[in-house]
Amino acid sequence: MNTVRVAILAVLAGLATGCANEPRSRDTANPNVSGETLALQVCSNCHGATGNSTSPQFPNLAAQQEAYIVAQLSAFKAHSRQDPPGPEYMWGLSRSLTDKQIQELAAHFSAEKLQRLRVEGKPERIEAGKIIFTGGIPDKGVPPCASCHGPAGQGNAAFPRIAGQHVDYLIKQLTVFQRTNERPEGPVMKTVAHNLTRENILNVADFLQAVPNQ
Repeated sequence: MNTVRVAILAVLAGLATGCANEPRSRDTANPNVSGETLALQVCSNCHGATGNSTSPQFPNLAAQQEAYIVAQLSAFKAHSRQDPPGPEYMWGLSRSLTDKQIQELAAHFSAEKLQRLRVEGKPERIEAGKIIFTGGIPDKGVPPCASCHGPAGQGNAAFPRIAGQHVDYLIKQLTVFQRTNERPEGPVMKTVAHNLTRENILNVADFLQAVPNQ
């Protein structure tokens, strides 16, 4: 009996040691935790495990440009992106991320499939937004969004995918670009968005949210 008891205790001790050595899956300060694990255990709380967020407060990350995700996480980590999500959420979460973890997070979300959202905008708004997206507003010096973000809003490396994004999030970010310098790429987008009216912004956001459904 004593022999059996000793053997059991040895096994339990081994299991305890193994568990103690396992990296904490939600520990963003642990470089041994993979980006994939952080995506599923941490980022999923706001953005969804597949990058399809259910709240318009948080952007969809699924099918986002990998280089863009890397750039934004690096900006949050450096505190150079200062729009509200930064100080509130992302500065702390990204503070200790390694370059490898950032790359792995970007690879995870960029490889996911973007789910179609229920179309929120009215047809006339969507059509008006499409005109701005594809042709800009020449008399106001506003270039077509498609010239940087791609003909279907799918993005291109440093330029993010904006098609299929939440309307509220698109409105918020266009307003940030238009009125503040809180994002590092702000000067370019501030120039682009400067002459957009509130109506223009609403129309473009409605169009982009509906793009995958067309």
